[in-house]
Amino acid sequence: MEKFLQQLVNGLSQGSIYALIALGYTMVYGIVKLINFAHGDIYMMGAYVGYAVTVFAPRLGFVGALIIAMATCAVLGVCIERIAYKPLRNSSRIAVLITAIGVSLLLDYTMMYFVGAQVRSYPPNVLSHKVFNIGGVVISVQQIIIVVVSIALMLLLQFIVKKTKQGKAMRAVSYDREAAELMGINVDRTISFTFLLGSALAGAAGVMVGIFYNSINPLMGMMPGLKAFVAAVFGGIGNIPGAMMGGMSIGVIETLVAGYGSSLYRDAAVFAILILVLLFKPSGLLGKKQGNKV
Repeated sequence: MEKFLQQLVNGLSQGSIYALIALGYTMVYGIVKLINFAHGDIYMMGAYVGYAVTVFAPRLGFVGALIIAMATCAVLGVCIERIAYKPLRNSSRIAVLITAIGVSLLLDYTMMYFVGAQVRSYPPNVLSHKVFNIGGVVISVQQIIIVVVSIALMLLLQFIVKKTKQGKAMRAVSYDREAAELMGINVDRTISFTFLLGSALAGAAGVMVGIFYNSINPLMGMMPGLKAFVAAVFGGIGNIPGAMMGGMSIGVIETLVAGYGSSLYRDAAVFAILILVLLFKPSGLLGKKQGNKV
């Protein structure tokens, strides 16, 4: 039981990061029906911005690094949408998909050109390394902060989407873009705002991963980005609570497979879940079936 609870704690901290990244996937898909495969690389950029802040401006601490990384990634996400995706908004889905993959590779190798391919480590004193032993289950201060910050950001996102004017515009555009435009909603601004929110959350996830695992590299966004996409599909892509649930579930399942089986199979287990979901419930846990208009 102690081992199970320990893996559960580890899985929740890992899953909360997947959930933050998955929220970007699910929001963008809900608005423009686009799978933004560059989203994992925005997460990588956030990790590097946080690293730069902690190294060159250590007095700003964790909070400063988190805020600056979120702001930088938010601007980057809007720029990517305006430059790469907006001109293709009325193009075929395959053209936009190929563009997203191209943007992903561009971000990867541009970062590699400027900072090199070597692994970098965050300074050790950004967050406390204190741990608590509760009934044989070890919980670190870093894990607590990751989960608390992730849940706070998720709740803030839910508040923005449900209670603010811009959030109502997002829901309207998601439901019917043409009708929303006829009602006076600025669709372009709403789409940009969606990319801004999703990219800011990915930047926050990048900082927390860098601090917790203490290593970053220019290709670090590829696998977490794909796993977050699996989490979004598992929860019901286009559904914000579904992305949260999917991220947490994938994190827990991954750590349980690694803890009771082998870490060699943790990635295989995640993608096996994707196949099963697509076979038996393509709409995801909280997703709804949608008919095609004729």
